[in-house]
Amino acid sequence: MNSLDQAEGECGGPERAQRRSSGALGASGSAPGLPECAASSLRSGPRRGATLRGAKRPQEASALSPPRSWGRRSSSAQTDLKAFERRLTEYIACLQPATGRWRMILIVVSVCTATGAWNWLIDPETQKVSFLTSLWNHPFFTISCITLIGLFFAGIHKRVVAPSIIAARCRTVLAEYNMSCDDTGKLILKPRPHVQ
Repeated sequence: MNSLDQAEGECGGPERAQRRSSGALGASGSAPGLPECAASSLRSGPRRGATLRGAKRPQEASALSPPRSWGRRSSSAQTDLKAFERRLTEYIACLQPATGRWRMILIVVSVCTATGAWNWLIDPETQKVSFLTSLWNHPFFTISCITLIGLFFAGIHKRVVAPSIIAARCRTVLAEYNMSCDDTGKLILKPRPHVQ
């Protein structure tokens, strides 16, 4: 019987100790193969404060070896970091298709605006008529220019660089924990600073 069983016997009262001792004893009232003094100690139940000879007290065990929770904390921290890295890479990867579409839209509208502006500028009628009339004469340039301005008001300049913005914000937060990340979301562990 170890010290945990003894503590349970003390907490459980004399009935639990009686059941244990009666189960350990044979039909004749003494444990088979045990001397009479051991059988009498089983009959009398667990003594308060009695422990096995090789067992350590809880205070001594905690002083000699580090707590088991340290290993659990480090493994849970690693698991949390891996989960955070996986979620960050998934989020940045999910942003890539939408970012590519917004970049294509911006490129197309910018090329259309540049082509319309070139045609508007080289037209000899542009200098002879008023500004609003010249815009009315070049609807392609007018529509593409209004579309480009509307896209910038809608925030397309942020959408085309959304993964970079997310990565930069994560780097700012991770810098406090001596870490960083690349543009794909992979964590970078920096070496520990030397404290003098």
